[in-house]
Amino acid sequence: MAGTTTVPADWLTEAVTGVFRGGGLSARAARTVAESLVAADLRGVASHGVLLVPMYMARLRDRSVTTRESAEVVLDHGAVAVLDARHALGQLTGDQAMGIAVAKARAHGAGAVTVRHAFHFGAAFRYAAAAAEAGCVGIAAANTRPLMPAPGGAEPVTGNNPLAIAVPRAGGEPVVLDMALSEAALGKIRLAAQEDRPIPAHWATDAEGRPTTDPRAALAGMLLPAAGPKGFGLALMIDVLAGVLSGGAYGSGVNGLYADTTVPNDCAHFFLALDVAAFGDPGRFAERLDDLLGQVTGARRAPGTDRLLLPGQLEAARAATARENGVPVGDAALRALVEEAERAGIALVLPPGAGEGGERGDDG
Repeated sequence: MAGTTTVPADWLTEAVTGVFRGGGLSARAARTVAESLVAADLRGVASHGVLLVPMYMARLRDRSVTTRESAEVVLDHGAVAVLDARHALGQLTGDQAMGIAVAKARAHGAGAVTVRHAFHFGAAFRYAAAAAEAGCVGIAAANTRPLMPAPGGAEPVTGNNPLAIAVPRAGGEPVVLDMALSEAALGKIRLAAQEDRPIPAHWATDAEGRPTTDPRAALAGMLLPAAGPKGFGLALMIDVLAGVLSGGAYGSGVNGLYADTTVPNDCAHFFLALDVAAFGDPGRFAERLDDLLGQVTGARRAPGTDRLLLPGQLEAARAATARENGVPVGDAALRALVEEAERAGIALVLPPGAGEGGERGDDG
């Protein structure tokens, strides 16, 4: 466990924006990426938050990530489009891709967009939720470098490929599922290594395939799939949808984010939007959805359980609290952000009222 410092969300967003401006991004692009990373920290998903700034900046300096602000549309046919990101920051091309998917859903009922030669797009919930806010069911997924073995395998063959699904809800927050297909995201293990704390033994193995609680040994080993063969199978199918279908990299063709920063990550993304109105009366959909969700939250609870939660509900509550009271940022991540700001010629000074947030276990 490691300490955190609580800072205002606006201060953190401006600080990260300034760092990316120093890396050559336009004001708009820098703020988009900053808002994406801070949104993850707001929801308690620190592995996809400002912890990533030094790695993003190293890749910008080494030019394996470009300062392009949009992807090239290489195929546009009916409800389908294929984009080539040319190694731009994934938040920028991800927003573009989901925007196209939603527009196609409006025209055709469904819109599917793949992105090849892409880069890390942060937390997947952001894109699915954007579709939900536009009245669509949104799906976002990506492939990563191989991190998990096939059942019974002794080497990694597929990534822990993230998947997010968001459903619009009339008069309320969308229902958002966001998960990596390993027991834990690799970023959580990196965060544990950075903060010098152990990980649960069921998260990963060492290089020999033995379960480990040492995050550094895990980084040299393999992640374990969520739900065993089920998680592995779903991860493999996402590699098909994102990598194979897009014409981009898949499997061993995807490079590690923290490997040689002069070599492009070259991941691929998949986005799908389904216009609820194309399937029938949106009002009736809202009624039926609320009925289903009420069955979930109103079900009988096990002893010791105060309430039953919907996917994403806990993270949304964390975000609301953090917007009001400040964002807890790991001290190591905050120090790294200050160092990146200094490299960009910016002197970051903690705002008045910033304070220690105590200890944190990353359970998001």
